[in-house]
Amino acid sequence: MTPPFCVCVPARNEAARLPRLFEALAAQDVDGLIPIALCINNSDDGSAELVRVIAARPGSRLQLHLDEASFPPALAHAGSARRRAMDLGAAVSPAGLLLSTDADCRPPPSWIGANLAASAGGANMIGGRIVIDPEEPLAPLVQNARHLWDAYWERVRAIEDAIDPRPWDPAPRHGDHTGASLALPTSLYRAAGGVPLLALGEDRALVDAAITVGGRLAHPASVWTYVSPRQDGRAAGGMADDMRRLHGEAGMGDALVAPAFTHWQARAEWRRALRGHPQGERRIVQEEAALPPMPHDMRLADAA
Repeated sequence: MTPPFCVCVPARNEAARLPRLFEALAAQDVDGLIPIALCINNSDDGSAELVRVIAARPGSRLQLHLDEASFPPALAHAGSARRRAMDLGAAVSPAGLLLSTDADCRPPPSWIGANLAASAGGANMIGGRIVIDPEEPLAPLVQNARHLWDAYWERVRAIEDAIDPRPWDPAPRHGDHTGASLALPTSLYRAAGGVPLLALGEDRALVDAAITVGGRLAHPASVWTYVSPRQDGRAAGGMADDMRRLHGEAGMGDALVAPAFTHWQARAEWRRALRGHPQGERRIVQEEAALPPMPHDMRLADAA
């Protein structure tokens, strides 16, 4: 009997982080073994030997499927590594749910169960909220900047939910769908063509590809994971880049700006109009990517 899910993880020189992730996965509140498809790529820190020892401990629930890869320089990026991890997960659980996360995450004990429960509803793709790990606290100014952004995006989601609600993604919802916490059935993953081989934004590109072939993306509050606020990440355009940006913004105060809410209102109305047409979801993904960026014409402090 094949497992009903598989956790898929790309990792590069993450010997310091992988034990925490494995400990969190072993503590999940679901019954039985926890299959993990791990792609360790272009590493020289002993990561592979370390995880083998952890998974082989007596009484371990972790069922490790390890792919050691060495990508050429042009392909040594997150897209290649996540694709290998998720392709391996698809082979382990060909009719189950693939759960993507990262080596520097620490999922709560409810993470796998909450994803499985959410996928049994009206959605077939689940984005998990990313929460800064309290064991790695942020400086007060950085924390304040993050709170401002959280309040801003909460208002944006409220605008979208009022104008363009989607029955499979009901409020209250968060807005995150990154490789740190993303779940989709193996069948949808294969239909979408797998993880695109992109150095930047491979997780968002996978979500877009899945939507164009029938994916219904949900953001339930029950699905979330701790992520590290480190600034020295392994993937270009990942969480570490976001944290460096947040640190840079921390001292900006009133100079920090974002698109005014009127722009989001107009965008939600545009999406609602397209959604009513045949292939509306596909058109939204394709046509929105070609729209010009929204102007940043509102002080972020005014959104709070």
